[in-house]
Amino acid sequence: MKQKKIPMRMCVGCREMKPKKELIRVVRPPEGSVMLDRTGKAAGRGAYVCPSSACLEKARKAKTLERTLEAQIEPAVYEQLAKELDARANETARHDLPVG
Repeated sequence: MKQKKIPMRMCVGCREMKPKKELIRVVRPPEGSVMLDRTGKAAGRGAYVCPSSACLEKARKAKTLERTLEAQIEPAVYEQLAKELDARANETARHDLPVG
């Protein structure tokens, strides 16, 4: 049986190629305002960030997210991204707990 190809995307923070499903997508729709794209299918220009606060901080300091999306990013969007990272980290920690 033929193995299915895994779509890869580059994190704007660490610049590493990773499977698309592991990354968080940030999108700038045609209307303008930048937002998180939880479905990964929203229309507009997208950028991907690893679910790590270090990558988000690198992207914020170097303004790579802003350059990639060709838009100014409000501090509220970065705060929302940070909350999403915390939620994912907690979710992962729950899955790693031993059962019993």
